[in-house]
Amino acid sequence: MSIPKEPRQLMINIMYLVLTALLALNVSAEVFNAFKIVDNGLIKSNEAMDDANSKLPKAIADGAKKKESLAKYADLVEPLQTQAEETFNYIESIISELIDESGDRSGAVDEGDYVEVQGIKKLRGQKDFDATTRLLVDNGKGEELRGKLLAFRNSIIELGDEEDRASLSQNIPNSIDDQTWKFKAANNDHYTWSKFNFGHMPVQAVLPILRKFQNDIKSTETEFLNYLSKKVGGVEDLVFDKFNIVSAPAKTYVINGEEFKTDIFLSASASGDSKTGINIKVNGRPLTVNSDGVASFTSRASGVGKKNYKVEASVTNPATGEVTSLSNDYEFEVGERSATISAAKMNVFYIGVDNPVEVSVAGVPSNQVKVDMGGAGGGSIKKNGDGTYMVNVTRPTKVGDFAQVNLSAPGFSAGKDFRVKRIPDPVPKLSKSRGGVMSSGEFKVQGGVSAVLEGFDFDAKCTLAGYRVVRVPRRADPEVAENPGAKYRGETSRIVNKAKPGDRFFFENIKCKCPGDPAARDLGTMSFSIK
Repeated sequence: MSIPKEPRQLMINIMYLVLTALLALNVSAEVFNAFKIVDNGLIKSNEAMDDANSKLPKAIADGAKKKESLAKYADLVEPLQTQAEETFNYIESIISELIDESGDRSGAVDEGDYVEVQGIKKLRGQKDFDATTRLLVDNGKGEELRGKLLAFRNSIIELGDEEDRASLSQNIPNSIDDQTWKFKAANNDHYTWSKFNFGHMPVQAVLPILRKFQNDIKSTETEFLNYLSKKVGGVEDLVFDKFNIVSAPAKTYVINGEEFKTDIFLSASASGDSKTGINIKVNGRPLTVNSDGVASFTSRASGVGKKNYKVEASVTNPATGEVTSLSNDYEFEVGERSATISAAKMNVFYIGVDNPVEVSVAGVPSNQVKVDMGGAGGGSIKKNGDGTYMVNVTRPTKVGDFAQVNLSAPGFSAGKDFRVKRIPDPVPKLSKSRGGVMSSGEFKVQGGVSAVLEGFDFDAKCTLAGYRVVRVPRRADPEVAENPGAKYRGETSRIVNKAKPGDRFFFENIKCKCPGDPAARDLGTMSFSIK
């Protein structure tokens, strides 16, 4: 993946990385709002790039008139714009389909796909992760998108002169991060790029990712138009007369007490052009503008909620000396640090099995989070290689007592209580039956009794310690056999093989031991009538 040279594109990529990190957390309403703010920012950025790109084709056409051999470069503008528009619109169609799929499914994006909450218009299905998985993973739309993004990038590179293609490959943005997902796919043949990017992700979180792909398309168009401008010698003659302020924050959602930082620049400014005389102020405070036309604004976050800042900029046209002034208002959001501690399978710990637990703290790297056990239950906890944790407990808790998972991070601590229980009693079965009527043939072929844990999500197995079998034949004395273990043995096998219609069989005093049991538990009695 190439590193963009333009500060605007670099900051957008940083925003995208921050978004991806947020997706690993248990997203709250504030984080969903942050996704929306990022999405709106990318839409505005795409519009600003469209405005800047619209001036380049004429400059390229004018530059190509200088020499007949330069005409071929002007002819490349149309296929570039056509491919960029087709790919951009294809992603836009996915966005529309995703909004409708998670909304009212009317076949088009309409008012039914939105709801109003406290006067704010929101997507009806903003938290729907089934729609993204169904459309982009299960239905193959995500892999189709990956193919189109790669095809578009490669096609644009091929438009350039052969000797320039290596340089273009380095400078043109790459939407596809193959290193991360292929590293994970090395141990999972079914792992795909689309599953890595979109699997089980809420709609509101996926939209900024798709907008970022659109932004890469616009950036590719800009990069290739600049390449054509240099080929026809038109860069030096090009003077922009309309500007847009761009604020590219490192992240739009910060924790109370952290620093909010954003780079501010004009979308149409020329990198390294010191003659433009760019001046930038935030809330009336002048900022230092570097040689790339970028100024950095830093503010300590104080108080929870939305924070506004006003940006004012002026730029001098190097050709006419005319000064253009403009201003814009922006916002970011400040939230409190929060933690998530959740049992991956149930909100209770069971004795004798591994209990997976997921722990995360918003805004804190996992290597700075410390986790330990406390309270009742005799619990211990260890960290797995994938960043999750495994809890083991040894004693059931009483009423009012709990096992505790505690975490601490710089400037923050939290904990959560869990009940501790024994594994539920398994169900004794002969074949798939707990009792009733069974033919003599079916009854005889059963090799013994099993203990089944029904509806238990953990990988656990209970072992039968033994039981008593009583055969009550019609008009004859009962026969009794004590059977150790699950399978029929000795006298038990003999009386089972004597089964005939009219007999009654009782399985009594069925005992089993489950993981963590100090002694065998009684599973009751089963009764069968032989037909």
